Amino acid sequence: MTALILRHDGYAKDRSTGTPTDLSPFLELAEVPVPQPGPGQALIKVARAAVNPSDVMFVAGLYGQPRKAGQPAGFEAVGEVVAGDTPLMGQRVSFSGAGLGTWADYALADVSGLIPLRPDVTDEDAAGLIVNPLTAMAMFDIVQQDGADGFLFTAGGSQLGKFLTALGRDSGVAPIPVVRREAQVGPLKALGAAEVLVTTDPDFPERMADVMKTYGPRILLDAVADQISADLFFAMPRGARWIPYGRLSTEAPRLDQIGQFIFMDKSVQGFWLAKWFTTTPPEQVGKAVAAVQERFASGKWTTDISAVLPLRDALDRLPEALAAKDAKIQLAP
Repeated sequence: MTALILRHDGYAKDRSTGTPTDLSPFLELAEVPVPQPGPGQALIKVARAAVNPSDVMFVAGLYGQPRKAGQPAGFEAVGEVVAGDTPLMGQRVSFSGAGLGTWADYALADVSGLIPLRPDVTDEDAAGLIVNPLTAMAMFDIVQQDGADGFLFTAGGSQLGKFLTALGRDSGVAPIPVVRREAQVGPLKALGAAEVLVTTDPDFPERMADVMKTYGPRILLDAVADQISADLFFAMPRGARWIPYGRLSTEAPRLDQIGQFIFMDKSVQGFWLAKWFTTTPPEQVGKAVAAVQERFASGKWTTDISAVLPLRDALDRLPEALAAKDAKIQLAP
């Protein structure tokens, strides 16, 4: 089978670099044997595979788990079960790769993690059913438990940001995305954002202060982890929690108001979906998966795809596709 396989083991030596767009130093297109499922595994013929920011960070050795040279990249996909230790033979499923990645003609997955799909969920939505949607669901549960009138989140124009905007809109908790470009304001307002903070706006400090006064947000869901994230956090009220789930910035923020941790009961708490899966009761995970499928089937969520690249052309075409604003890319074997 054809696969995009990793060139390197472990982590990058320099982990302070930014997210790359050219993945050819880290991947190669190769013909490799079709993997054979072992006990508790299924072999899946891939129909579509997602390209998420976490995939790119992993390929470059900048993610929280080590690479293994010679294995296909890719964290999630949709496809048909064609072999293995499972009653789901012939069914369409969303899945995460089990050791072997999803950027290939075929992939292995643990049977326990297969998600049988409703017929009214498209392959376009199903290819990215896990990483962004379940992260949005899990983090929004934190927002709802907090009970504030609104919540903040960076990278507001991203796919995950749009999911969070719709969740806040539908649940009556004011979603306040933070973006870098004025052009993102209109679409996010149309989607249901209560306010949109534009970090390049000359009035950003004043608008930030107004948002804090009006909505009192105590949760900051952060994909960037830069100085603006820190400034937002320190401007938030007592009891605020800064929850980084990504690191798009290459420059570490300056934490110059340490007293707030002591006297205002503020905290920093990371979120990683892989850990959420292992620490959340299975019935709660199942409810979240069902809710994600319902949102896609009903049209409450849609996947905005900027490019669908043939697997065999992906290395040549990914640099341009990844350089696009708010890129959401899928691979098609």
